[in-house]
Amino acid sequence: MSAFVPAATVARLSSTRTSSRTALSSKSSSLVASRPLGLRVGVALRTPTPSPRAAISMIATGEPLEDWLQRAEKDLGKCTRGIFAACKEVAYKIRTASCDKMSCFNDFGDEQLAIDVLADKVIFDNLTESGVVAVASSEELPIEKPITPGGKFAVAFDPLDGSSIIDTNFSVGTIFGVWKGDRFVGQDGHGVVCAGLTIYGPRTTITLAIDGVDGAHEFLLIDDFSAKHGSWIHTAAFSTVNEGKLFAPGNMRAAQDNPGYAKLLEHYYSNKYQLRYTGGMVPDVNQILVKGKGVFCNPASPSAKAKLRVLYEVLPIGYVIEKAGGKSSNGAGSVLDIKIKSCEDRSQVCYGSADEVARFEELVGVTYAVEEATV
Repeated sequence: MSAFVPAATVARLSSTRTSSRTALSSKSSSLVASRPLGLRVGVALRTPTPSPRAAISMIATGEPLEDWLQRAEKDLGKCTRGIFAACKEVAYKIRTASCDKMSCFNDFGDEQLAIDVLADKVIFDNLTESGVVAVASSEELPIEKPITPGGKFAVAFDPLDGSSIIDTNFSVGTIFGVWKGDRFVGQDGHGVVCAGLTIYGPRTTITLAIDGVDGAHEFLLIDDFSAKHGSWIHTAAFSTVNEGKLFAPGNMRAAQDNPGYAKLLEHYYSNKYQLRYTGGMVPDVNQILVKGKGVFCNPASPSAKAKLRVLYEVLPIGYVIEKAGGKSSNGAGSVLDIKIKSCEDRSQVCYGSADEVARFEELVGVTYAVEEATV
């Protein structure tokens, strides 16, 4: 099933196409009528040398999440709504708590749970309330925890990625991935049926990719105390990641004893790439989708080992990136090929455009990875 755009936005789509000098028409398959109130938009095709404007793929439809999720399988929709409800609650708690690296304080100065532990509890509670989740696992509780007997899905999540920078008021996020069944071990990224990135920043957004719908889609949490306050609204669709000189390099200490990473960084510097790195993986990866170009990498070395967890971070993000037209790699091939051996598996990673990911594989590879890539 393809992504849908309400008929009310057809005029806006036409305007966007004209102002972008065929940005959408040259990259997208033709618009085909699909139902009385919608248009079906095909997956954008990659072009060798796109102009900067050609990367634009944001299409604000204003469609509420409840309506948009009618495209998904019913129980998968229930699971997804539970995650969105949890992230809304986490967003409000982050905004109303004074937090440091270890704990949060309420208006009365009473110490509360550390913010990442608090977020973990909120998400587990909402997954339980959905009634369709068989097991769940988080970076805070890295086990396969039974949730609902007879549930259809296994949900893995990082409740608050970047919690170490929460005290500086930088953007942080939540990462989640959904598999069918009641186990993670033995599966790989190709079994993911839904995944997303939540960004708690100036705006709270979730970039979602889900089985049966083309591309990745951004939803904005309305937080203006209007009649729509607390609603999630569809604000963008991402289907292309083009080549472009924008890079976000993680674990730069690894360049000291990983010659391939040192060469990769030198390539970025000598070719005058634009550095955009916040220290939070979720916003750094999400900018690739929003900007429609660029690369994020986090290599390993003997002294700076891989720290990103396959189950909670690497596979869910890989699913979103690849659904949005980008590429992923652990140095040898798509991260979606990695088999989950345990909840604690870790891996180096690269996300971005096709050429940038290929360059990562050529220069960095898996020589200095903590574990051999499984592809």
